[in-house]
Amino acid sequence: MATQADDKGRFGQFGGQYIPETLMNAIIELDEAYTRYKDDPQFNSELETLFREYANRPSRLYYAAKMTEDLGGAKIYFKREDLNFTGAHKINNVLGQALLAKKMGKTRLIAETGAGQHGVATATAAAYFGMECVIFMGKVDCERQALNVYKMNLLGAKVVPVTSGTATLKDAVSEAFREWTNRIEDTHYCLGSVMGPHPFPTIVRDFQSVISRESRAQILEKEGRLPDAVLACVGGGSNAIGSFYHYIDDPGVQLIGCEAAGRGIDTYETAATISTGRIGIFHGMKSLFCQNEYGQIAPVYSISAGLDYPGVGPEHAHLYDIGRAQYVPVTDAEAVEAFEYTSKTEGIIPAIESSHAIAHAMKIAPKMDKDQILVVTVSGRGDKDCASVARYRGLEIAQ
Repeated sequence: MATQADDKGRFGQFGGQYIPETLMNAIIELDEAYTRYKDDPQFNSELETLFREYANRPSRLYYAAKMTEDLGGAKIYFKREDLNFTGAHKINNVLGQALLAKKMGKTRLIAETGAGQHGVATATAAAYFGMECVIFMGKVDCERQALNVYKMNLLGAKVVPVTSGTATLKDAVSEAFREWTNRIEDTHYCLGSVMGPHPFPTIVRDFQSVISRESRAQILEKEGRLPDAVLACVGGGSNAIGSFYHYIDDPGVQLIGCEAAGRGIDTYETAATISTGRIGIFHGMKSLFCQNEYGQIAPVYSISAGLDYPGVGPEHAHLYDIGRAQYVPVTDAEAVEAFEYTSKTEGIIPAIESSHAIAHAMKIAPKMDKDQILVVTVSGRGDKDCASVARYRGLEIAQ
């Protein structure tokens, strides 16, 4: 059976609930509500309707024929989460959590965001459900994702720039937890990845597992068999665990998470947690984290704001620990090359996050047989990243 957290919220040695006492009642309330609603027919019917009518699911499984021919190896399919409403996989989890919050009687959503896609999705759901919304975003990310900041404001959300620490995703998470502690009664923290204290890793995983549920059925319909490998980018890891989940019990399907190596895992400017990290406790969970020599959370770097996080979700750490999934580092340079290559070859501009997974597919596909199959999750679209990639290439364009 696919991995599940035990009754203490642990995936093997990872996970748990490392939180202040002030948050425990909110976590218990959330756990009880999710346990009540996750198998409720009416709740799931409402969520499926939202997926279908509002989020534009199922997303397509697209055969990248030109890329396959050009690389000369395995067949490459893209799971097109970039075609979802709001342009990324984030809407899957947010609609689920917002619906759950509404059932719990909450009237206010808060969230963290890095690349801005989770923030946009949360602001969208808040507008749809008529809820107040506050988004915490690192000041650095606000600047490199200015378009998404404008979208969040347009949707009625308040965006709070976070200036502490490195002013990126980890600091936005910390501020969101602080805010939740201050206002539990009417507020739900819509956490965006498979991280944090139990039950968040399970809740987010379950809502994102629609990705692999669909792709598994779609590839069987198209090819009559399962893929040889499924690839997805990994920061905290929500799109990846969603992409992997319904294949975990299929040992013939290789699961490959592609981490942001930044300027290289042999440098300090990296965010490749599993490649360089150690076991630690942070943001309410025991997992793998990038740490300095004193065991403090280390500053991390990636061209991708969405992968610029110093840890990984506990289920990913567990899948790595038991050898069920492998995790590979992909540098900025490789991701940018894949971003440009996919745009020119397939006419698809992928998110720079997704480009990390495409880059690894470009590396391994030519070494595989022509009858083998790769499924790569394109977790989001790349309009938000054009200015960053242009800047990487030495060009300045208006955002």
